[in-house]
Amino acid sequence: MLPSLALWLQGLSPDLDFLRVFQFQTFRAVMAAITAMLVGLGVGPLFIRRLTELKIGQPIRGYGMQTHLSKSGTPTMGGVLILFAITVSTLLWFDPSNRFVWIVLLVTLGFGAIGWIDDWRKVVHKDPEGMRSRTKYFWQSVIGLVAAFYLVFAISEGSNQRVFELFVGWVASGFTIDLPHQAGLMVPFFKEVSYPLGVAGFVLLTYLVIVGSSNAVNLTDGLDGLAIMPVVMVGGVLGIFAYVTGNAVFADYLLLPHIPGTGEVLIFCAAMGGAGLAFLWFNAYPAQVFMGDVGALALGAALGTIAVIVRQEIVLAVIGGVFVASALSVMLQVSWFKFTKWRYGQGRRLFKMAPLHHHFEKSGWRETQVVTRFWIITMLLCLIGLSTLKLR
Repeated sequence: MLPSLALWLQGLSPDLDFLRVFQFQTFRAVMAAITAMLVGLGVGPLFIRRLTELKIGQPIRGYGMQTHLSKSGTPTMGGVLILFAITVSTLLWFDPSNRFVWIVLLVTLGFGAIGWIDDWRKVVHKDPEGMRSRTKYFWQSVIGLVAAFYLVFAISEGSNQRVFELFVGWVASGFTIDLPHQAGLMVPFFKEVSYPLGVAGFVLLTYLVIVGSSNAVNLTDGLDGLAIMPVVMVGGVLGIFAYVTGNAVFADYLLLPHIPGTGEVLIFCAAMGGAGLAFLWFNAYPAQVFMGDVGALALGAALGTIAVIVRQEIVLAVIGGVFVASALSVMLQVSWFKFTKWRYGQGRRLFKMAPLHHHFEKSGWRETQVVTRFWIITMLLCLIGLSTLKLR
């Protein structure tokens, strides 16, 4: 909105030529982060007060950590605040003609809607389990697959018209068509190593990345401040990749695929970072508000979608290592318990409790220790991910 307004004002008077700074992505990214942070910090107290008045408090499962029982009733659904700040800031500072930002924003809000319904059932209907898993995964799959089918052609072509033409060509060819180099699976640390996926492979990978990262962030969101700071850091790294991938000179120098338009995704990443830091102000221990599924599912889906757009799915698995570890710990715990119950008649556990952060709590770590150490690990993993820009 503001870049278009600035461009229009420039055309009215040469004295307003200084407004050309609004056309620079780096400037708009900084302003998007500041705007989202100010919106979050400004609206946050009123939002939390309103949640408290409506008695929208977090229910604690009876089989959860006993030390968390004191958190019962803490306002939840704070993810609405994050999404509001992201949306306002993004709409103010991005180029509205950019299709990649729109798809990220729509996927984020779509998964946020799923999380909102889940949280609403928990706090209004007093059901700690919320939306049933089958229903939740169905709607996640619908959004993930729609996004995947659009992105496979959007990444391959430079305009929506060409995207439609490529889609028609794919259908006319009997669903067999060769995709360009940038639509392949990029392998970090190697020069121009890309594995062709085809349309079916791309759609399947994209679906798994978006839905998987959404649920991984949701599983990690179990301690005060644990999930939001890694989201900010991972989003920042992906924003750098987006800026580089969208710049023909930088992409060529760093041996990355050049995908026109991806640089604008940096604006969304900056807005997400600013909104996340504002939320952390209220979510830091002891938390005044929890993000709930409305925030965790949405932010995880956003990270997955951005990683697909910038063709860094493997890098996402590295820099989002704490999310991957949390998801794997739950999968291993459930699988091992079912196997041992079938094999020995009594279920056994690999971890003292899953997700992984609860295992460390059970092992004697304080909540603040777990959170801080997971942050440190994420910082290290993000540095490793950034090193893939040059180490090839």
